[in-house]
Amino acid sequence: MAIEFDERAELNAKLKVIGVGGAGGNAINTMVNAGLSGVDFIAVNTDAQSLEQNQAHTRIQIGKQLTQGLGAGANPDIGRRAMEEYRE
Repeated sequence: MAIEFDERAELNAKLKVIGVGGAGGNAINTMVNAGLSGVDFIAVNTDAQSLEQNQAHTRIQIGKQLTQGLGAGANPDIGRRAMEEYRE
């Protein structure tokens, strides 16, 4: 499935896709593998191994001390605390 953009819109718009966590990272990989271009991909995750394998142009690891590079286990509280740690 090819996604096409209006060239006029491309000139004025900067598209960014931010994938958070494992599911967000999987969504980014799916879009990259589908050939979606003209988009800046950003992956955010606590899981260092998952980030290493992600195809996003920009990869941000959050909660390095909190999770020791492991995932948040789908726990939103850990994800929130990991983001707070990153912001500090």
